[in-house]
Amino acid sequence: MRYIASIIWAVLISCAIAYVLTSMGGETFALFDTLILAGIIAIAVFWLGDGILKENKR
Repeated sequence: MRYIASIIWAVLISCAIAYVLTSMGGETFALFDTLILAGIIAIAVFWLGDGILKENKR
């Protein structure tokens, strides 16, 4: 469930970021580029959550 929630939030945040940046730059909104950004954000969250920030259970 946490992976699905992370993917949904990554898509929503990347859409907001892409919309603001393309509006400021006067460019058109590209959904494919936004989904690539969402994939990068989701992979970073998975990597941080499962790898780097994982608690040691002793």
